[in-house]
Amino acid sequence: MSTTTQLGGLTGEYVLDPARTTIGFVARHTMATRVRGRFGEFEGGAYLDGGDPSKSRVRLAVQARSIRTGDRRRDDHLCGAFLRVDDHPALTFTSTGVEQTGGAAFEVTGDLAIRGVTKPVTVNFELTGVEDDQRGALRVRFQGGVTIDRNDWGVNWNAATRVMVGPKVLLEFDVTVIRQP
Repeated sequence: MSTTTQLGGLTGEYVLDPARTTIGFVARHTMATRVRGRFGEFEGGAYLDGGDPSKSRVRLAVQARSIRTGDRRRDDHLCGAFLRVDDHPALTFTSTGVEQTGGAAFEVTGDLAIRGVTKPVTVNFELTGVEDDQRGALRVRFQGGVTIDRNDWGVNWNAATRVMVGPKVLLEFDVTVIRQP
């Protein structure tokens, strides 16, 4: 997929395919350890305009309580002290602009809301696959990521957290969407 003509065939409304989508993160904990995690519950959609990608739009809502790092105690701590899921059950992203930066490369700018704080971010994505599934539905896959500073969203617990947990968090997206009829 490297030309506008090929992208033009992708125009339409899409919903997120949760079975083929992974939304994860990587954060530094102490100097030598990285913690990887993912979210298990999310929903979203997109309108893709292959002829004019700048007219495309994306929305995503991630259930914060669905965080999984492989350590139940850490997950509970992240839900409570860091994300405060009782007050802020979802992390959301709503695009404000899409720019094609190369044949299959895109920058999606939007508002990321975490813990009641909304800040603009730009996520770099690459179109990595297009296929018709066994039912004839068109599936489109994108991979991308962005590094954020968790302090910008107030994702802290106490003073020790600022030393023990690095401020930079890599958000990773491996997203498949299904075109709607």
